[in-house]
Amino acid sequence: MTTPYDNPSDPAKRQSAALTDGPDRAGARAMLKGTGFSDDDLAKPLVGVGTTWIETMPCNLNQRDLAVHVKRGVRDAGGTPMEFNTIAVSDGVSMGTSGMRASLVSREVIADSIELVARGHLFDGLVQLVACDKTNPGAAMAVGRLDIPAVVSYTGSIAPGVYRQREVSIGDVYEGIGAHAAGKLSDAELHELESVACPGAGACGGQFTANTMSTILDFLGLSPFGTNGIPAMHRAKEEAAYEIGRLAVQLVRENVTPRSFVTKESFENAVASVAATGGSTNAVLHLVAIARDFGIDFTIDDFERISARTPIVADMKPWGRWHANDMYAAGGVAVVARELKKAGLLHESARSVDGKTLGEHADAAVEAEGQNVIFPIEAPLKARGGVAVLYGNLAPEGCAVKLAGHDRTVHRGPARVFDSEEACFAAVKAGAIAPGDVVVIRYEGPHGGPGMREMLHVTGAIVGEGLSDSVALITDGRFSGATHGFMVGHVAPEASKGGPIAALREGDTIVIDVDRHVLDVELSDEVLAARLADWVEPEPRYRRGALANYATLVASASHGAVTLSRYEAAA
Repeated sequence: MTTPYDNPSDPAKRQSAALTDGPDRAGARAMLKGTGFSDDDLAKPLVGVGTTWIETMPCNLNQRDLAVHVKRGVRDAGGTPMEFNTIAVSDGVSMGTSGMRASLVSREVIADSIELVARGHLFDGLVQLVACDKTNPGAAMAVGRLDIPAVVSYTGSIAPGVYRQREVSIGDVYEGIGAHAAGKLSDAELHELESVACPGAGACGGQFTANTMSTILDFLGLSPFGTNGIPAMHRAKEEAAYEIGRLAVQLVRENVTPRSFVTKESFENAVASVAATGGSTNAVLHLVAIARDFGIDFTIDDFERISARTPIVADMKPWGRWHANDMYAAGGVAVVARELKKAGLLHESARSVDGKTLGEHADAAVEAEGQNVIFPIEAPLKARGGVAVLYGNLAPEGCAVKLAGHDRTVHRGPARVFDSEEACFAAVKAGAIAPGDVVVIRYEGPHGGPGMREMLHVTGAIVGEGLSDSVALITDGRFSGATHGFMVGHVAPEASKGGPIAALREGDTIVIDVDRHVLDVELSDEVLAARLADWVEPEPRYRRGALANYATLVASASHGAVTLSRYEAAA
């Protein structure tokens, strides 16, 4: 009797043949047949279809539905899809609580778990569906490590909510909390706002971190260009998912892997896209981390160099007028690419996973008539990108400042020092912050937090209190992409590692000078050194489990807050 043992392996089964082929693999096939796969299925290339579906947020809620269409595309192209899932942590839900400490840590777990499932089951290819903030970089990090044929697909932005004839998003709710504390919004009004801000599935609607990372995935080339911008509930999303499944099998057959087309130039294109759209400061952290897993030398100074020369052309929330869905309707990221190309700011020969170059996508841009979301680069909204990197005696390893949404480049004022986000929020809510102050939140870095919490709870309250034009904020933590105002994050070294921010005292004069790329405290080197000599590291918040492990192994924010191997950490 003839059996599948006698058939030659499909040459596209470069990985999975070792898992499924021949009599010695009968045990593996028996297990897989128990889940419904046939001999014919197992004779084809195996393509992992990963989701980050979870009911703790709307961001990823459509992914199980889209996975059905991805798998249909894989099957129709001659592959066998195998669905799996990994975790996600909602920044918007956990914001302002201890739960937020899990958010950045989840990026590492997401990357590790995708890597482990793909390695453990010897997938020949991979489609990873992502949406919320840390799933995007986590997936990109994983495919850089694996270097098997892969597509990363963003499953779309949420539609804006409507509050009293005004479009709103989650950022408006956090600012509403501050307005409520200031007596500008009643209980009933805040409740009405929260009840309409998130009308269904999809990631947060402005050019916050999720949509910033979606844009990055386009310009890195890891997603078929322009498909990420299709809104989560748009009818075109299902067809795009199907075509992505087909593309994944094509990549497997042609053995096109991420490292074969993602280059240093791809990363420079990604930074240009962040700068041009006024994206999140989290992009600095994530791009450095992703580059490490691709084996590409890319630093925060590269980010600053490119951002400084790239004008802002997209009028996007949180600081501008429009949501991500409006950008899609205006013509999408291809129009942004076209404007960058016009000014010589795009490496147009960089390739995308879809086989085309970024220049070709820029040339094919179709701009909606009369749109006013994306501006001509000859008449930009601002002359430089929305993120800058500063150094100084408070940040010897660097920090990131958000520029989009305000015109200030210099602020000098007295420090108001808080050792946690909660303490600072209480002070803002109590009206204890005055115009001119420099709010300092420390011990919230990658190691000290641990997990480098975002400060939207505080920054939203500052905006809601009406202080965003008159105060500045610095922290060794992070900011939400929904943050706007004169905010400096990622201060490194962080306080819990004995960075100079740990030496600050109430009333010290702090200077933020973007033009000079400086974050300084007006103290002599001798005074700073004397204060740090008396400094004692606080007791860790966690002594066991994932957060304790992360605190032990995490690198500085200036290096992407990646977890180091035990060998690297010891070195």
